[in-house]
Amino acid sequence: MGRHADKGGIAWRGLYPLLAWVFAAAVVAFPMAPQFRGVKEPPRARPQPTQEAPLFRSDVRLVPLLATVKDVNGQLIGDLKKHEFVLTDNGAQQEIAVFEKRTEQPLSVSLLIDISLTTAIRLKEERRSVEHFLRALFSSGNEQDSAALYGFNDEVTLLQDFSRDLGRFRQTLGKLRPSGGTSLYDALYLAADTIDKRSGRHVVVLVTDGSDTTSRMNISKTIQRLHEADTVVYPIVVIPVQAHAGRSIGGENALQIIAQRTGGRVYAAALGVELDGVFAELLRDLRTQYMLGFYPRGAPPSKDGYHHLRLTTSRPDLLVQTRSGYYGEAGSPDP
Repeated sequence: MGRHADKGGIAWRGLYPLLAWVFAAAVVAFPMAPQFRGVKEPPRARPQPTQEAPLFRSDVRLVPLLATVKDVNGQLIGDLKKHEFVLTDNGAQQEIAVFEKRTEQPLSVSLLIDISLTTAIRLKEERRSVEHFLRALFSSGNEQDSAALYGFNDEVTLLQDFSRDLGRFRQTLGKLRPSGGTSLYDALYLAADTIDKRSGRHVVVLVTDGSDTTSRMNISKTIQRLHEADTVVYPIVVIPVQAHAGRSIGGENALQIIAQRTGGRVYAAALGVELDGVFAELLRDLRTQYMLGFYPRGAPPSKDGYHHLRLTTSRPDLLVQTRSGYYGEAGSPDP
């Protein structure tokens, strides 16, 4: 889509208006991929073409799940055993092949910071809380835990690739300046593209006011790409006051859907101590995750290739937070 036809050599000039109309219609029917650039690249770089991810055969590919379990009071439960989990794929019970309690699989955390104009008055405090979160992330857990930093307005910019260098992050955060619209879905989609190549756990932490205004991707394509990249999304909605005034309720509802489908959770916090507390709670959840995996067998097929997962426990009154499904082919039924 990024290539331009050479119109100078067209002999049949009478056909040009018709060809121009066909090209314009094609652009509407097949929109460009979201814009993405590195921090040192000039704005409005040529969009990268989107390559359709091939369907995997789940009879040879492990489907991973990250799960957080809490009781009705919100307390983390970290002592469950493998046999206490029950997993179904499109209603068919599955055997759990991989199980790690309080998994130490390395974390790859993509931090997506909304730098649109609507965040201008909050950006300084957000930067401070993000820096505290990164310091805590790097000071505990697996020594291979790392983070990447993106800024997004009407474009998505990779500001810092995966690293553990807090000094670099501090320097980069200090340079954030608000401008433009909000391409929230594009930011999630492109972050999934990058994190998909990494081993271990894939987590996106999204700091925003909850409203998308300029994305080329829609919510359904974004969720599918996040599923393909086995990525959990934790949106943090920074609110101006402890009330609905100034909040994008529609945007927050969309974030709730994204978090629920990927196995994450939406947080809402005012600036300062409350936002710091949200980041601390999120890190506790990440440090108390279960890692499960299964090779699907005997699951009924889905017309759209999407398989609905349900993970529960045999203990009463426990709430399991995990991804709602995956895209792919079901394995062959057991003989």
